[in-house]
Amino acid sequence: MMSKVLTVVGGGLAGTEAAWQAANRGVKVQLYEMRPESSTGAHTGGFLAELVCSNSLGSKLADRASGVLKDEMRKLGSLLIACADANAVPAGNALAVDREAFAKMVTDRIENHSNIEVVRSEKRTIPSGVTIIASGPLSSASICDSLSSLLGTDHLYFYDAISPIVYADTIDMSVAFEASRYQKNGDTNGDYINCPMNNAEYDRFVKALLEADRIPLRDFEKDIESGVRAGAHRFFEGCLPIEILAERGHDALAYGPMRPVGIYSPYDDKRPYAVVQLRRDNLAGTLYNIVGFQTNLKWPEQKEVLRMIPGLGQARFARYGMMHRNTFLNAPTVLNESLQSVVRPNLFFAGQITGVEGYAGNIATGLLAGINVTKLMNDEGLLVLPRTSMMGALCHYVANADSDTFQPMKANFGLFPALEPPRDKRKWSKRERYRLYSERALNAIENLKVRMKLDPL
Repeated sequence: MMSKVLTVVGGGLAGTEAAWQAANRGVKVQLYEMRPESSTGAHTGGFLAELVCSNSLGSKLADRASGVLKDEMRKLGSLLIACADANAVPAGNALAVDREAFAKMVTDRIENHSNIEVVRSEKRTIPSGVTIIASGPLSSASICDSLSSLLGTDHLYFYDAISPIVYADTIDMSVAFEASRYQKNGDTNGDYINCPMNNAEYDRFVKALLEADRIPLRDFEKDIESGVRAGAHRFFEGCLPIEILAERGHDALAYGPMRPVGIYSPYDDKRPYAVVQLRRDNLAGTLYNIVGFQTNLKWPEQKEVLRMIPGLGQARFARYGMMHRNTFLNAPTVLNESLQSVVRPNLFFAGQITGVEGYAGNIATGLLAGINVTKLMNDEGLLVLPRTSMMGALCHYVANADSDTFQPMKANFGLFPALEPPRDKRKWSKRERYRLYSERALNAIENLKVRMKLDPL
């Protein structure tokens, strides 16, 4: 049996979940988090598991990919999903949280665990002992250098952007209205605030957006000191800034984050040409996140352009949008499906650095890495999750995708093995297929728990 001392580098979603899973299985854990001693450029506080881009962990519907992923983690005893459930705020069919309350709860649980020591210091090199690297998309230059030297492979990176946050009491509710998409008749309230635009308002908004000045990239975002794949300066498609989307065509926003489908104004009972949605960002309901409005416009111009949105003419902003660098491995060349490094058996990776995208995916990889590092320490075979589960499908993707075209991936049903065709030879409907995928995934996790005695801790 190996010495039961584990080093986890990174106190974000994946690192805290990994530390918790290992500590609950008897492992002594040192969890390194460089904040608040050193800043990442995007985080703002010192809590562990701080959410940056959004406060939503995706759909909570049982027949949606993100909902399936969270249900799997609930079955396996995820700390962070439990904390998210405990700090949920209204967001329609999504699991959104009060950012500060969520991060505080995770921090309290981690810091008060008898097997976890939180070290507030930057880990500049890869430790030689049993280690999980969960340093996240804003890994420091020093840890990137160390990874590059150890793995002997290039790093990729892309630019990511975060959305502005508005003070709720500055939204003009004589123009904006509360509603969720496809809200049933008779419902008087919805979980989103909607700012409707007619065609002319949308035209003016897009024109101003395209003409507005953007914040120049900082030096650390233009390049990583070593290990950067030439020409890899690009955005992740799932988190494009609105100004980049607008460049793709006049109606790109109207078919993207401003799509009006399922929204009808209570003022005239008509569907607007476009709509900007705002989602509650804290339990008190004093802050609202502008959904899908990641941007890198200069802050004075952000204020001017965003105030063109009907209902936000006098808006005050608790946070402006900004862009930051995201770093991830070329995972198919360096990782196994167990999240173990191919070059060093006692080194594991978790979180967005693996190429799994989305908060729930990051937590899932932390959960698996925490279980597997414990198995390694106990001289047991490592766990490879079934591909028919969402967790297993994601890990299979990052370990087996084409390394030449590798891009971060969110949970989605396209990662699953195909279902057997129905006996009557007709095609499954989309709804039937999603339901069957979901049932198969949860059954796979339940069977795995029984077979491998993976009781939640």
